[in-house]
Amino acid sequence: MAIRIDQVRDVLGEVLQWSGPADLTLSRWFRANPRVGMRDRGEIAEAVYDVLRHLRRYRQVAEGGRGSATRRLAVLGLAATVRQEVLRPALEAEESAWLTRVLSIDPASMPLAVRQSVPDWLEEALRDEPQAERLLASLNRAAPLDIRVNPMKTDRDAMMAELLAGAPDAEVAPTPYSPFGIRLQGRPALNRWNRFEDGSIEVQDEGSQLLTMLVAPRRGEMVIDFCAGAGGKTLLLGAMMRSTGRLYALDVSENRLARFKPRLSRSGLSNVFPIVIANENDARVKRLSRKAHRVLVDAPCSGTGTLRRNADLKWRQNPDSVQELVALQHSILASAARCVAPGGRLVYGTCSVLREENEGQAETFLAENPDFELLSATEILRAGRAGEMVGEAELTTPFLKLRPDVHGTDGFFAAVFQRKAAGASAALAAEAAADPAVKAVIAVAEAAVVVPEVLAEPAPADVPEVDDGAVVEVPAVEPAEAPVPDEDTPPVAPAV
Repeated sequence: MAIRIDQVRDVLGEVLQWSGPADLTLSRWFRANPRVGMRDRGEIAEAVYDVLRHLRRYRQVAEGGRGSATRRLAVLGLAATVRQEVLRPALEAEESAWLTRVLSIDPASMPLAVRQSVPDWLEEALRDEPQAERLLASLNRAAPLDIRVNPMKTDRDAMMAELLAGAPDAEVAPTPYSPFGIRLQGRPALNRWNRFEDGSIEVQDEGSQLLTMLVAPRRGEMVIDFCAGAGGKTLLLGAMMRSTGRLYALDVSENRLARFKPRLSRSGLSNVFPIVIANENDARVKRLSRKAHRVLVDAPCSGTGTLRRNADLKWRQNPDSVQELVALQHSILASAARCVAPGGRLVYGTCSVLREENEGQAETFLAENPDFELLSATEILRAGRAGEMVGEAELTTPFLKLRPDVHGTDGFFAAVFQRKAAGASAALAAEAAADPAVKAVIAVAEAAVVVPEVLAEPAPADVPEVDDGAVVEVPAVEPAEAPVPDEDTPPVAPAV
């Protein structure tokens, strides 16, 4: 255990430099120390994350100790995650006495921000939330592992039966709201399970699943995942569309979409087109103006709803960085809204619990876009496959607001908007269907070409073919003489 204390101290020494995300720093340390076994890695990681969750409180109570401050933090992290009879023999008598004194301090005697280990700005931002301290406390607890079945390949009952057959003592339960989710306690090595390798399951928090379900895509529609990232929501959208229609996975990060490629290959989907864009105002985005039946914006955010999994975020964010994110969210949402067809749906979501990133953005959007109206997220989920289960949740506003202390998910927010139909009719749909540009898009999609015609010109004959699902950065091109969709080209009237 003396070695374990030193290992945790060394990792904390790197993590607390705040040079990058804690999980990446931890992974780098493990690669540099390959002799550390899997069980030892688990103990080190648990202690490090415990310190990050309770850093402010630990630092305050550890001020009176002797020796390295980082070692004292390591001891407190291990005291919370391993048995005392294992830890105590590794401590000197004075250090053990110090630990006894520290553990006897009543957290209730501390100010709220210290007691719940959050920076002052975050405590102030959440002060007016219902049961604010309960919310803060829940964000400091380790999260279970949620996985999602791929409905193209299996269903939840079959997967749960298989899980329990292989590990009868495992704590496995269906997620209470999403019909696709399974919740597991602990940290099973799913990446080594053949069901993960064949694309039957994916790791995805139940809140993220519910956010995706608000899009409610239908077969044959054009759908855009505007900030696709590594593609977790994209994969569920594609499966809900039964691999029909066209699903554009857009992101500014080529690396993130590259990580999506093997997941897409495993999924069995053929309707997904990953495309790297320069920014939210990319020319390829403008070519989708008023064309999409459904658009999902899972916006870059503070991540304060995911502190159970990413405790370091509360120490790496600050009011200035949040304001930068708010400005970016506003720009992205405005750009994504231009892609929505009359009568189409726009879903804005974050994994934040901050009002300025959530309700504030939704209210601003509605004020600036009178051609959109707000829909009830709760009613959409009740009407969908989540059924009456969602009615049992404390979802009391038009928005989707999920909290770990109430719903057992990460903190999520979503607002659902609909562009007013403005007289869209069957005649308009027929006119749109006859549009040569729309016909070209459909023909390209049916041919399973990765870069759809709606976003780019036909490739020259000497350009090699690419495999379905490849990450392709579409080059900017001059406007073609043939019709290219623009704001005046009527869309296929969406079903909503």
